[in-house]
Amino acid sequence: MTATSECHATDDHRAALRLHAPVNEWFTEHARELPWRRPEAGAWGVMVSEFMLQQTPVSRVLPVYEQWMARWPRPADLAAEEPGEAVRAWGRLGYPRRALRLHGAAAAIAERHGGDVPTGHAQLLALPGVGEYTASAVASFAYGQRHPVLDTNVRRVFARLFRGQEFPPNATTAAERKLARAVLPEEEATAARWAAATMELGALVCTARKPDCHACPVAAECAWKIAGSPPYEGPPRRTQTYAGTDRQVRGRLLAVLRETSAPVPRERLDEVWHEPAQRARALDGLVADGLVEPLAGGVYRLPRSRPHSAAR
Repeated sequence: MTATSECHATDDHRAALRLHAPVNEWFTEHARELPWRRPEAGAWGVMVSEFMLQQTPVSRVLPVYEQWMARWPRPADLAAEEPGEAVRAWGRLGYPRRALRLHGAAAAIAERHGGDVPTGHAQLLALPGVGEYTASAVASFAYGQRHPVLDTNVRRVFARLFRGQEFPPNATTAAERKLARAVLPEEEATAARWAAATMELGALVCTARKPDCHACPVAAECAWKIAGSPPYEGPPRRTQTYAGTDRQVRGRLLAVLRETSAPVPRERLDEVWHEPAQRARALDGLVADGLVEPLAGGVYRLPRSRPHSAAR
């Protein structure tokens, strides 16, 4: 680290010292009552929620999460099922490969850790389908450890609060990770609460479209607000599209397969979309991703064997 970067890191840490208490106190008063925050949810409940919440709003996750945890309250319960059952239970949450990854993680937890979600960050990171963000989130939220947790909400809060920018870059940068480490409280419990509090602040107050600065506990310290809330001037921000995309076709194909436990003939799948080339491409993609198994005779079903990508 250069002398300049060390200076910036020190400045960020000093600035954050004034923010830890008010943000954490705000969280104590305003945090939503969510099932994965209950003590009985445990580390497995936290892990399930983190898989489901990626690119998916809380309102859509809640009913699926409740059903999932009622059916599979422990990792071993999910691991004992076929992967296709995880895909079926995932329903319309979107990005169904997350269901396969969660099934793979559950199987690894059952095989390597006696059925208990491991406590160590490195052990979490070694699980199939678990990346840096999920490992840090589970270690922090479930076990109260000190790790920077950078999701979209936190990145936006930090961009405004510390950098005076309306939005962060499209992809997480090394500079953002360094900032997140620099502003992390030293004490473990405080750091874990700060991780949850900044995430909730971004979800409820410092939102993308309509930030409610009057409700923000640290608005007076916000570099973006102090600068007059300048508009974003970076590269165009990515927007999610769905209608007419391969994602929509994949969703329709999976919906047919989820409705029955019996194999489905290709002719039935052909009915879900009018454009043959796009339909074939979407089906081939589902097969390649391990979400659909082709059988002899031109029929298809949800997967029954663990995909190779889930084992490592």
